[in-house]
Amino acid sequence: MTAPHEPIPGTTIFDGRMAMKGYPLNKMCYSFNEAAARQEFLADEDAYCAKFGLTDEQKTAIRERNALALLAAGGNIYYLAKFIGMLGLNVQDIGAQQTGMTVEEFKAKLKAAGN
Repeated sequence: MTAPHEPIPGTTIFDGRMAMKGYPLNKMCYSFNEAAARQEFLADEDAYCAKFGLTDEQKTAIRERNALALLAAGGNIYYLAKFIGMLGLNVQDIGAQQTGMTVEEFKAKLKAAGN
């Protein structure tokens, strides 16, 4: 049983429903811990996505390199970090996208909140 969640602008709540929805995507992203898996993905992305049974929504988000769509498709940020790292991005880049800020603005907000 899950309790209702208050919406947070720009944020996808990762609850049990989203965990089930994103399982294939997160399992694939976890595989990127291994260099051989990253190489296999880069050699044939469509085949690698099919190997894990990604949905059309998830495959489209992967092809488009759309981190926010990956979150909406059930991606967990900790697993997605493996994928976005392959793109040269990091979690602060995703936070900036979620808030509509530049990365520098987002970093400044984080620093200000820590003071």
